[in-house]
Amino acid sequence: MPFQHRIRVRYGECDQQGVVFNAHYVAYMDDATEVWVRSLELDGTEGAPGWEWMIAHVSVDWISSARCGDLLDIDVGIIRWGRTSFDFGFIGRIGEREVFRARSVGVTVERDTLRPMTTPDFVRRALGDPVDWDVPS
Repeated sequence: MPFQHRIRVRYGECDQQGVVFNAHYVAYMDDATEVWVRSLELDGTEGAPGWEWMIAHVSVDWISSARCGDLLDIDVGIIRWGRTSFDFGFIGRIGEREVFRARSVGVTVERDTLRPMTTPDFVRRALGDPVDWDVPS
């Protein structure tokens, strides 16, 4: 099951047209993944080195606009597992209206050194099997 995160769009996140400035969607995606992953307490307590991830690539398709005060629901799930990387998928909606679809590629790193590492099994189990979403590559 994907994780859902809700964000209320703030005035300062909107541009002169009154819609969310495009760069803020990446920040919303980051917030959604951070809340999800941290809620699972993925801190390496199962004997694995301290686990962390860094984003290496992001792609976004905008479908419609969000405006100040809108409640933006962001579904986030794993859409691909690799050995040292994985892809988060995102679908953002306001009510039933789709606003964006996106992908971010995360690289698994050691928390202290930031060196790439194999994604620990406990992380794979916690984040689950990939969801089948049509998101940009």
